[in-house]
Amino acid sequence: MSEVKTLDQIGSEVKKLMEEFTVNHDASVKAGNKAAARRARNAINEIKKIATEYKKISVEIDKK
Repeated sequence: MSEVKTLDQIGSEVKKLMEEFTVNHDASVKAGNKAAARRARNAINEIKKIATEYKKISVEIDKK
């Protein structure tokens, strides 16, 4: 069974992933670190998934 998250929890998760993305993106662009580029892409993909979850929960809350 999946855990139901609050908008605040999702927001915190997005902030953490954005920090991870930023660090890895910078390492990729500035130093040509291919592993960092992969980690940056993974972080962006996770943010995309979480954004979809955020929108779904937000719409449900607005309907109440």
